[in-house]
Amino acid sequence: MVTLAVNRGHPDGIRPGGVRVKICGLTQPEHVDAAVGAGAAYLGFVFFPKSPRHVSVAAARALALEAPVGVAKVGLLVDATDDEIAAVLAQVPLDMLQLHGHESPERVAEVRTRFGLPVMKAVGVAVEADLERLPAYEAVADQILVDAKAPKDAVLPGGNGLAFDWRLIAGRNWAKPWMLAGGLTPGNVAEAVRLTGARQVDVSSGVESAPGVKDGAKIRAFVTAARA
Repeated sequence: MVTLAVNRGHPDGIRPGGVRVKICGLTQPEHVDAAVGAGAAYLGFVFFPKSPRHVSVAAARALALEAPVGVAKVGLLVDATDDEIAAVLAQVPLDMLQLHGHESPERVAEVRTRFGLPVMKAVGVAVEADLERLPAYEAVADQILVDAKAPKDAVLPGGNGLAFDWRLIAGRNWAKPWMLAGGLTPGNVAEAVRLTGARQVDVSSGVESAPGVKDGAKIRAFVTAARA
């Protein structure tokens, strides 16, 4: 198992400000630079053709090579086959895989074992009953992404700009590291962190000027607000 090297120099692995930020759906070098410059701990690259944030393997490789050591590069995949994952990893130097589809706990464990990388599993939440799915994934994943559940007719499993009721997870403690996602923006992330106690947050559409087009100023504002 590969050890995820993040935020070297800080004993708890968390950069100053106490909250780690993931900027997901990066497609352009200038936005990678903006995320790194703002202090993001994770950079997310989407390998899902239906997403406006989808990047080719070649483009993702170039972007990942721009990132300095200590900033984790995460590949987001949706119900991907072993061959599809292998094709990405053959070219892109990723530190973590994010499984954002309907992968079962057994599939998560299989991917983690086969590819030797930490795995983050996204779990969609709309109502309290959805949280009952977390323990099974917590047993096999390295991290859990607690995201807003996508509508049944949605094309994308995430990145829809939707939030869920953060009070559902207020005061909850999980054994594995977890990350909050879903409808976060520079304007609401501080409140989300306050209500949930999240130590990690993930944003995609909330720092865009248009679908799939990141905004450097919004990225910087988001990171600042998350640590406020």
